[in-house]
Amino acid sequence: MTPANDAIPLWLVSVICELWFALSWILDQLPKWSPVTRETYLDRLALRYDREGEPSRLSPIDFFVSTVDPLKEPPIITANTVLSILAVDYPVDRNSCYVSDDGASMLCFDTLSETAEFARRWVPFCKKFAIEPRAPEFYFSQKIDYLKDKVQPTFVKERRAMKREYEEFKVRINGLVAKAEKKPEEGWVMQDGTPWPGNNTRDHPGMIQVYLGSQGALDVEGHELPRLVYVSREKRPGHNHHKKAGAMNALVRVSAVLTNAPFILNLDCDHYVNNSKAVREAMCFLMDPQLGKKLCYVQFPQRFDGIDLHDRYANRNVVFFDINMKGLDGIQGPVYVGTGCVFNRQALYGYDPPRPEKRPKMTSAPRAPGVLQEAGQEG
Repeated sequence: MTPANDAIPLWLVSVICELWFALSWILDQLPKWSPVTRETYLDRLALRYDREGEPSRLSPIDFFVSTVDPLKEPPIITANTVLSILAVDYPVDRNSCYVSDDGASMLCFDTLSETAEFARRWVPFCKKFAIEPRAPEFYFSQKIDYLKDKVQPTFVKERRAMKREYEEFKVRINGLVAKAEKKPEEGWVMQDGTPWPGNNTRDHPGMIQVYLGSQGALDVEGHELPRLVYVSREKRPGHNHHKKAGAMNALVRVSAVLTNAPFILNLDCDHYVNNSKAVREAMCFLMDPQLGKKLCYVQFPQRFDGIDLHDRYANRNVVFFDINMKGLDGIQGPVYVGTGCVFNRQALYGYDPPRPEKRPKMTSAPRAPGVLQEAGQEG
C-alpha cells in the first residue's frame, strides 16, 4: 500500500540472490540423493589370495609419505606415520615405504635412521599382540583399558618395556631437533666428513637411501622388515618443481625402479594408518576379479584426533566423507582429496597397457597324402 520506489533495485538484487542460493542448494543436494555404502569381506580376500600355509598372492603396495620442512612438521610425527606403515597387517615382502623429503634436510635423514632402528622392536611387538593403532605416540596416549582382550601374561611386561624404549626414542629425536636448530655456517657434514648434499635446499642432487628391506636389518626376532627408502629429489634453480605433485612424480619413478608395486598409497607426514588391515580392505576392491580392472583409486576417509565425533557440523570432515563422498560414489565416484588414497599405478602413467599383436589366422594349406603319411611315420 506504501510502495518504496527507491528500494526496487535493492529488492531485485535480493530476489536474484535468493534464486541463486536456491539453485546452489539444489546442486549441492543432487550428489547426495544416491549414497553408496560399501562393505569389505576380509575373510573372502584371504580365502582367495592369502591362505594359511601357502605363499601369499596379495598384490604388492608402495606407501608414499611426503614432507617438506621437519622444523614445521615435527619429525616425531613423521616417525609415527612411518612406524604405522611398517607395522601394517600385510606381507612384509609386499610392503614398501618411501619418504619424500622436499627440504633435503639432514634432520629428516637422521630421523628415518633412528626410526628404522626402533622399528626392529616396534613391528614385532605390534604383530605379536595385535596392537591398534600401530603409531606408538597415539597408542600409548589412549585413555582406554589396554588389557582388554589380552590373554598373554607377558603383555604387561613387554608393553612397559616398549613404552620405556619409545620414550628413549623420543628423547633421541628431540636431540636431533635441537641440533638441527643450530645449523653451522659451513653447513652440515656427514659422518664420513663429506658435506651434506642438501645444504642448499634449492640446488642439490637427488639422494636415495634404503634403510630396511630384504637386504637390510632384521627385527629383534630375526624376521624380515618392510623396505624403507629415503628420497630427496633433485632441485635446480629456475625450474618449477610443482611442490607435492612433483614429489609424488619423483616417488613414482624411484619406486618403479626399486619395487614397482602395482598399487600406491600416499599419505601426508601427519596422517598415520589407524587400522592395520586398511590395505587389505582396499585390496577387496582393487583385486576384485570383475571390478578391480576398472578402478583408478580407492579413497579412504580422514579422521582427526582431538575432535568431538558427536558434533557433526563442527567436524566438517564427517559431513564431507560420510555424506558427500558417499553421495558422489553413487554417481561417478568420490574425488581424490590429496592423501589416504590407494592408486592403481597403471592409471598414474596415463596410457593403456601395451596390447600384444594379433596373431595371424591359422590357415591350412592343401598337402599331398604322402607328406602326411611320412610325418606320421616319423612321429
